[in-house]
Amino acid sequence: MTAQDIDWDQLTAAATAALANSYSPYSNFAVGAAALTTDGRLIIGANIENASYGITLCAECSLISELFRTGGGKLAAFACVDKDGNALMPCGRCRQLLYEHSIPGMLLRSTSGVLTIEQMLPDAFGPDRLAAPNVLIFPVH
Repeated sequence: MTAQDIDWDQLTAAATAALANSYSPYSNFAVGAAALTTDGRLIIGANIENASYGITLCAECSLISELFRTGGGKLAAFACVDKDGNALMPCGRCRQLLYEHSIPGMLLRSTSGVLTIEQMLPDAFGPDRLAAPNVLIFPVH
C-alpha cells in the first residue's frame, strides 16, 4: 500500500467526526483518530479524559479498543486530528500502541506529512523482540 492508495481526506474527515465523541472537559483539547484496517474497515477513536489525569485515554487508545471490538486485525493507515482538523503527532505511548497493532510500513498522516510507523518509532520494541534470544526486559546492573 502506498500513500497514494489512501483517501487521506476521507480518513481525516472520519478522525474529525470522531471529535464528537471526545470527553475532554479538563483540557478542552479534543482529539479524534481514524484508521483503515487491513480488511478494509474504517475505525475511529477519541480521547477520554479523567479527573485523575494519569488514567486519561488518548484517542489512539480508544481506536485500538474499537479495533478489537469490531473484530481485531491490523492497522494499515492512520490519521489523528485536533479540534480544528489539524494533524497531530501521536505521543510516544501511542506510537508504541500503534506499532504493536499495525502492519509493517503502516502509513500515518503526521505533522511532518505521511510517514511509516517505522519512521515514527525507529528501532521499536515489539512482540517479535520478546521471542529473540538474549533479550533482557529488566536489565540487571
